Amino acid sequence: MASGYGDLLRAPYAARLLGGTLLGRLPNAMAALAIVLFLRSQHAGYGLAGTLSALYGLAVAVGQPLLGRAVDKRGQPRVMTAAALLSAAGFALLAVTGPSPLPLAILAVVLAGVATPPLEGGLRALWPAVLGEGDRVQKAYALDAAAQEVMFSLGPLLVTVVIAAASQAAAVVLTGLLGVAGTLVVVTARPSREWRAEERAPHWLGALRSRGLGVLLGACLFVGIALGAVSLAAVAYGDAHGGGPVAAYVLAANGAGALAGGLGYGARTWSGVPERRLRVLSIGLALCYPPLVLVPGPAAMLPLAALAGLFLAPALACAFLVVDRHAPAGTVTEAFSWVVTAIGVGASLGTAAAGAAAQHAGAAAAFGVAAGGGVVAMLVLLCTGRILTDPNLGSGTEKDRNRVVEPRFSTTHQA
Repeated sequence: MASGYGDLLRAPYAARLLGGTLLGRLPNAMAALAIVLFLRSQHAGYGLAGTLSALYGLAVAVGQPLLGRAVDKRGQPRVMTAAALLSAAGFALLAVTGPSPLPLAILAVVLAGVATPPLEGGLRALWPAVLGEGDRVQKAYALDAAAQEVMFSLGPLLVTVVIAAASQAAAVVLTGLLGVAGTLVVVTARPSREWRAEERAPHWLGALRSRGLGVLLGACLFVGIALGAVSLAAVAYGDAHGGGPVAAYVLAANGAGALAGGLGYGARTWSGVPERRLRVLSIGLALCYPPLVLVPGPAAMLPLAALAGLFLAPALACAFLVVDRHAPAGTVTEAFSWVVTAIGVGASLGTAAAGAAAQHAGAAAAFGVAAGGGVVAMLVLLCTGRILTDPNLGSGTEKDRNRVVEPRFSTTHQA
């Protein structure tokens, strides 16, 4: 397994692009906590702090597909660099103004969120050009999905370290600066500079004109609901079992399961079309969430939490491959960015629904929301199988679905 990923990362620019993208996406893992802790240090109430943090997340969801479409039209360096700088300016403005005046604070968090560069979609658009071979691209998607678990564990930890060493305001400013740093690592690399989207047909819906992509977005929305619900349910479970670090242990176990599943999935070669494989993985995902409703003691809960994460990264990695096959020509960055939006919106809905469930019926009900999200995601994919597997119903043309993407630049120069 290690040698397989080692070969992948030794490909020209692969390690640089993956590392830069993860660095640039750290704000996604840091911002919610950094914003809340900073506003609380400025004597804002929990309600206001939570609302502004949620507004940031909503702004990210809105901005990703819009910026993704701009990248497809104008290339990565100009759009992503400008976006990263504007996002960092939003974080800096918030650190300077605090919660008052409120309109300025709202402007700051909206700017920081809506201008978040679409690095996630951009990287997935680059992989076929960098790696060329379909099997290596699939392995890269799996590694990308697994690495997210590490990123979302490091982000909150980094916030607490910066606050302890400096201040809450410094954590907010650093969040924006890390986005700029990671973006520059990516956009100064030769593949990013030379990447161009395929010629696109003019259509106001852009990537959304693909029915296959619409199916995937529906499934991803409910996967996001499951993810958001698990995060909230873990807190409720921790409170019911003595508080302290119990919730963190549950979430860490869930992340470890996703990491193991993603690395294992990418370590082997898969035959057959990814659309059918995605349906099988969605069944595994749906089956692994319901046992959490049993809410046993921590000794039994941690293995169940790890099991619940086992199919997450493989399902996402396979979904990325399917997105690339269904995105209309010239819209691949936008299409991947819509996936980010769908999962993000779903996570917000899942958190809210699980919070209401936990308030009235405890942690078991909150985990039930997660189980419901996983089951509905599976049903969406199972009930729309013909749209995903029929090229005339999915992305529109058989040529698009069967295209082979060759590297668009010479790999004779190392990163």
